[in-house]
Amino acid sequence: MEPLIDSNHDKNKNPGWIIPPPKEPAKSKEEFKKEREEKVKWLINQGFLRSERIKDAMLKVPREEFIPSLYRDYAYLEVPLPLPGEKATISCPHSYPLFYEHLGLDKSHKFLEVGLGSGYGTALAREIVGHDGLVVSIEIDPLTYEFARKNLENLGYRDIILVKGDGGLGYPDMLSYDRICITAACTEIPPPLIEQLRIGGRLIAPVIEHGVQNLVLLEKSEKCIIRKVICEVLYIPLRGKYRVSEE
Repeated sequence: MEPLIDSNHDKNKNPGWIIPPPKEPAKSKEEFKKEREEKVKWLINQGFLRSERIKDAMLKVPREEFIPSLYRDYAYLEVPLPLPGEKATISCPHSYPLFYEHLGLDKSHKFLEVGLGSGYGTALAREIVGHDGLVVSIEIDPLTYEFARKNLENLGYRDIILVKGDGGLGYPDMLSYDRICITAACTEIPPPLIEQLRIGGRLIAPVIEHGVQNLVLLEKSEKCIIRKVICEVLYIPLRGKYRVSEE
């Protein structure tokens, strides 16, 4: 695994992703299934994907169903693709196991996702935690929220708690959480999210430090927060009460 990997940009290789041009979708379900299987093999070979539960989820969930029609055929390319909403994108395929493997997301976990996006990561998480687990996802942008809600509903994911609101505040109605994932960059981890994480739980987020975004993993113990930097990344800024100033 290279040290600089992210969902939107790789500074060592490219000054910016080249988003492919919009086009009418032409690929069949069989073609998408083949691409999905090839992508999973690639993720395994590249060292991103190890967990059997995460692998099975990525084989099952059709990523193409979470992408706007004019970008659907690019579903398995390693580029972010635009979504409805302010600066919204669906992250590159590798970013999901990058987050979930380090989180140790597994069966029966109560999982909180800050940033619903397309709903793809939410569906993956639902498959990973299984029927004994719970997924709560919060989205601040109403257009993005509605797009994801429809995607999840169309695929039968009706037992996920979807919240339209400020993800930095978390969702205390269902605390405490085994795992928390923040999919937007913050200058600090919002304190409410740390409070809602159970003892022994893990939280992962892009954190801005000295002008650089680092993917940071926190583990909460009774006495302290254990912190580990995973790699450099680049995500859109967190919005809401704990928003990142763009000055």
